[in-house]
Amino acid sequence: MPAPRVEIHFCPGCRWQARAAWMAQELLTTFGDALGEVAIVPAGSGIFEIHLDGKLLHSRKRDGGFPETKPIKQMIRDRIDPARGLGHSDR
Repeated sequence: MPAPRVEIHFCPGCRWQARAAWMAQELLTTFGDALGEVAIVPAGSGIFEIHLDGKLLHSRKRDGGFPETKPIKQMIRDRIDPARGLGHSDR
C-alpha cells in the first residue's frame, strides 16, 4: 500500500505560498515518515485546499476561511493511523 500523499493547493496570486509551506511543515513535523509526500501545488484564484490521497479535507471557499492545524492533523490521523496520539492536538 503506498504511503499517504497530502496536497496543499494555494493561490500564488494571493501570496498564500508561505501559508501552504507552513502547513506542510506542521504536517511533516507531526507525521514524519508516516506520510509519503506533502506537495505544495499552485492553483487557481482564491484557492486554498488540503487533500489527502485525492480526498478534499478542507477548502477555504467551502469551509469559510483558512484551516487550523488541529482539525487538519486530526482528520489526517483518523484516516492514516487512528491509534496515533497527537499530544496537545487531541485536547
